[in-house]
Amino acid sequence: MPKVRKKPCRICRRWFHPDARVGERQRACGKPECQAAWRQKTQAKWRRRNPDYGLGWRLDQRGAQTPPPELHRLPAPLNRLPWEFAKDQFGAQGTDFIGVMSTLLLRAAKDEIRSYLIDGARLPGRLLPGAEKTSSNLPHTESQAGNDATGVSSTGPARGASASP
Repeated sequence: MPKVRKKPCRICRRWFHPDARVGERQRACGKPECQAAWRQKTQAKWRRRNPDYGLGWRLDQRGAQTPPPELHRLPAPLNRLPWEFAKDQFGAQGTDFIGVMSTLLLRAAKDEIRSYLIDGARLPGRLLPGAEKTSSNLPHTESQAGNDATGVSSTGPARGASASP
């Protein structure tokens, strides 16, 4: 085998001689920490390219188990559905798929609802809290003509009473 030229490690950037059996395909030097870091990088890249593989593999493994496994723990309100009936109709793998899909849809719906929650401090018609107490130069309502201290106006019904006769 021809000797392969030195090249820089993609993790630690030090120059190394690749293993003759691997040749030009070797990207990281022989140090265990560089090998582990390179393996993590390549596995993460593969998982990004194949995002659904892990879920499908787990569903296949659960479907192949004997006896059939119990259903995943599901959030409310999904935990109140008749999953035993679904298992009879669709089998363990179909029921797992429905459970996982329902959980994802529920999470997505909750995320959408959360983005539209109303901020109570910004509701129209509510007063914003003042930084400090203010006083006006106007006299108090008790001393105004036509009003007495009970809140009864000479021109209308008592406060909190119905305006209709």
